[in-house]
Amino acid sequence: MTRSVPVNADDLERLHNRSFEEIVIGESASLERTLTAQDIQLFALVSGDVNPLYVDPEFAATTHFNTVFAHGMWGGALISALIGTQLPGPGSVPLGQTLKFLAPVRIGDTLTVSVTVTARDVARYLLTLACTGINQEGVVVLEGESLVHAAGEHIDVHRASLPGIELRHSADGLNRLLQACQTLEPIRVAVVHPCDEVSFEAALDARDAGLIDPVLIGPRGKLEALAAKGGHDLCGLTIEYVPHSHAAALRGAQMARDGLVEALMKGSLHTDELMSAVVPSSALLRTKRRITHCFVMQTPFYPRPFIITDAAINIAPALVDKVDIVRNAIDLAHILGVSNPHVAILAAVETVNANMPATLDAAALCKMADRGQITGAVLDGPLAFDNAISLAAARIKGIHSAVSGKADILVVPDLESGNMLVKQLEYLGGASSAGIVLGAKVPIVLTSRADSVESRIASCAIAALVAHHYRVTPP
Repeated sequence: MTRSVPVNADDLERLHNRSFEEIVIGESASLERTLTAQDIQLFALVSGDVNPLYVDPEFAATTHFNTVFAHGMWGGALISALIGTQLPGPGSVPLGQTLKFLAPVRIGDTLTVSVTVTARDVARYLLTLACTGINQEGVVVLEGESLVHAAGEHIDVHRASLPGIELRHSADGLNRLLQACQTLEPIRVAVVHPCDEVSFEAALDARDAGLIDPVLIGPRGKLEALAAKGGHDLCGLTIEYVPHSHAAALRGAQMARDGLVEALMKGSLHTDELMSAVVPSSALLRTKRRITHCFVMQTPFYPRPFIITDAAINIAPALVDKVDIVRNAIDLAHILGVSNPHVAILAAVETVNANMPATLDAAALCKMADRGQITGAVLDGPLAFDNAISLAAARIKGIHSAVSGKADILVVPDLESGNMLVKQLEYLGGASSAGIVLGAKVPIVLTSRADSVESRIASCAIAALVAHHYRVTPP
């Protein structure tokens, strides 16, 4: 028999037990829990069990399991919770437990654990409980038996208030980028109009990090004033003096065209002013690809760096534009060491809807990948944001996707949605970011005036990796 008790608000704040005398053979109780990535990680932190089968998706993918799964005793812990809070409930003391783990529990699986009274020892107030765990497909994943001492009296207590836990992944993207560039010689970069303190200092910091050999392009008075303010000596720096920001943009584009620099870096001028010197056909910097932008981001709440595109250049891209947006992002992922990136084509929903063009574009892009028109990656879409980054969310919605929870690239529907997503991740999600423009003959470091020095240096590191790649494989 399964005990059924009406739930009211007070029940949510209190715990009640079943005394030994009230419990009969056949009585049972159960609870349900859906496994998340955080459950696995928290269990690993508490137990110290960092077996890569549980915590390393890349390692787990090389095994016959294909993906990480829960520690067996995660299910055992749920049984312990069931015994301690429901049957017998507060005051009970587990004395022993034997369990067999019959099948893995994967992220997104919903496990229902149950205990059923099979024997009573009246003299010692002992209960024998049969324990089972069944997933959402009806598969028994664990079974066993528990021996429990039940309290002889009624217990009614307030539910303990536990501290909240915030699990943060290490966000060491900048250090890893710098390490990747250690063996590379600095690239020559035209720094266009670095006429505020942040952009001026970032150019020198990137130089000191061994990433770039900067060519400063800007008005003499402004550059000398910034050098004096920061205590810097301009001797030894290559400087191109021009009267204003528009002239700086034109000169930077000319130097890139003539092969005098391998990258451009935005200073304190507006993005459209710099790009207006690069985009025209007369600048001779275009390639067969559309010029697009990629944010390389890392947040403490997602276990891997990822790319968001395009959130800075193409305002309302058509399908033909999105093809190049995807291709450029895939190329960048390859350069950054992701050999087969997972690409999520984002929309507001995960189903194709004729009234939502973003879902149609997503479906078309995926079919193009199926036909070999887009290569070097695994594509899926349309995917809502939650389904793209959370395997648990995808499974709850019945979505079977090779990309969900493993997305390396997020392709947004348009610039507005992408820009808002990036800023939300930065200001509410603690994300760090770097920005790079692809599709031109040289990479372009395109950062915001509000970006930190660290973000600008990370962008220079990416530009260095791209420029060295272009030496071997020109765009």
